[in-house]
Amino acid sequence: MQETVETFRFTPDMLAPAKRLPGISAFMRIRNGADFLEATIRSHAALYDEIVAVHNQCNDATADILARLSAEMGPRLRVFHYLPQVNPAGSDGHARTPGDAPHSLVTYSNFALCQTRHEWAVKLDDDHLAIPQAVGEMVGKIRAGAADPQVMHCFSGLNLVRGPLGAWHVPAAAPVSGKGDIGYFRVGEGTHFAHDPRFERFVRGNIVRRFAGWFYWHLKFLKSGGGFANYELGANPGSRYVRRQARLQAGALWSLPETINGLKPGPLRRLRAVFDAKERLAVTRDNALGTAFAQSDLEAALDASAPGWRHWLEVGQ
Repeated sequence: MQETVETFRFTPDMLAPAKRLPGISAFMRIRNGADFLEATIRSHAALYDEIVAVHNQCNDATADILARLSAEMGPRLRVFHYLPQVNPAGSDGHARTPGDAPHSLVTYSNFALCQTRHEWAVKLDDDHLAIPQAVGEMVGKIRAGAADPQVMHCFSGLNLVRGPLGAWHVPAAAPVSGKGDIGYFRVGEGTHFAHDPRFERFVRGNIVRRFAGWFYWHLKFLKSGGGFANYELGANPGSRYVRRQARLQAGALWSLPETINGLKPGPLRRLRAVFDAKERLAVTRDNALGTAFAQSDLEAALDASAPGWRHWLEVGQ
């Protein structure tokens, strides 16, 4: 079952922390996510109390996939169709549009967050293939009351690409997804999205960020259009994502050992981390990579951490 939304205006009281249920909600914002949407939902659904899936401007099979999975999963997957045309991050339209307007990515994000019903929430993208054991350990801490509610428990994933001969690699120009922008947080009136001319910025209130682990494989660059189709780059030649796409296409391809070595923090980064909390999180993240994936190659790491990955990344493509 799906609810259609024609417009929305956000106010922080809508988050209603006092009325929330115990447990964990994931919320998704989806535009043409059919490539890996089902893989994302199926690899996470058993770990959360609900997944709130909000789709916008989809002309692929996203709506059909959500309808089928919703019929199967019932209230564990709640689907919304957000009708206002949302300006993508990095676009001129996003930069000009006030954050409280229905067409803003900020309002769209706050709408998705407001539909969650549980005390803890986490943003989930449609290209995240879960590492179930790692996610399960974090979720277990939250359910046991062992997770600090004054902390946003941030996590990251390695980006995957395929080389010219079909082998799996990590792109050297963009090896990691997640530098404190995504994590588990206790929902309050101070936790919501705000406008930045570049993108939607998550406001944490008085919650601090700490790195919790490597929780997923990021499939963004395996999507149709190389992961850049939704940014409308033809209409936005000045977008920061035009430059990002160019760096990615020109960059080297790393093996897993090369990734671990390439991300290893040097003296300058460690010095910056003393004074910069975000860099400190990134240094902690990168130091943890070698222990998170002890295997010698990417396929072995995928086999060990994400059972069934071949169905979604090889058979399904």
